[in-house]
Amino acid sequence: MHKSGYVAIVGLPNAGKSTLLNALMGQKLAITNVKPQTTRKRILGILTEKDYQIIFLDTPGIIEPSYLLQEKMMGEVEQSFNDADIILLLIDAAEDPQGKKSLTHEFVKMSLSRENKNIILIINKVDLVKQEEATNLLNYFEDLNLFKSSVLVSALHGFNIEKLIETVVENLPEGPSFYPDDVIANENERFFVSEIIREKILELYREEIPYSTEVIIPEFKERENAKDFISAEIVVERESQRKIIVGKDGKSIKQLGKIAREAVEEFLQGKIFLELRVKVRSKWRSDENWLKNFGYGNE
Repeated sequence: MHKSGYVAIVGLPNAGKSTLLNALMGQKLAITNVKPQTTRKRILGILTEKDYQIIFLDTPGIIEPSYLLQEKMMGEVEQSFNDADIILLLIDAAEDPQGKKSLTHEFVKMSLSRENKNIILIINKVDLVKQEEATNLLNYFEDLNLFKSSVLVSALHGFNIEKLIETVVENLPEGPSFYPDDVIANENERFFVSEIIREKILELYREEIPYSTEVIIPEFKERENAKDFISAEIVVERESQRKIIVGKDGKSIKQLGKIAREAVEEFLQGKIFLELRVKVRSKWRSDENWLKNFGYGNE
């Protein structure tokens, strides 16, 4: 008997969804950061074993949209929910110790009210709370009878990840694999390189800068007798933001280029030449055409 299916990872911002995806896959696919709204597009992580294939869908954090980009992000969550055979609803044990903030969100309430959805509750970051608090939270949710099952995990430290996978497999429908055994993601190298650069922007810059930034890769050349060449465009909304990205005498963008290049080289397992350029696209986060060009809402 072979099992396969789609499993959506959903929750409020900073619940640890991307960290959980990386833990489940045993390698880094999704960028992570302490800043909320790090994930903008859903990412497929494909875990294949002899008896099953799980297609995990990492999704943006659930928010009330304030502009068009955020509406597109919530569209990614909605589509993932509709596509999924199983939902993993993440609760942050440290930030939401009673689970009330998560369960009272309109999207979550709507999700829980739907029929024919296997919803597994994941109480994450249990390493940050006392064992008694985590157990009490687990008992509280189990008494609600809203979930197929509940699992305590620490995605960051890998605690109970195997148990979670076993729980998911138990609830997967029977069926053949959707992807070849050697495929672990649905995106190409350009996507992951752009995400790595955006992750480094999140690390280096503060306030609104990371949220006003998009990264695209217009050129990616593999060269036989030289380092692979990658040209990346960092898109911002205002000239003042471009100046912050570049920094005085270009120091900030040089620092960004150095740490981004090292991270991309680690990902690609090879040396590269990374070119960074900054372009201004006014109000791109609220522009339908620019968002489509950047790959939002094309599915």
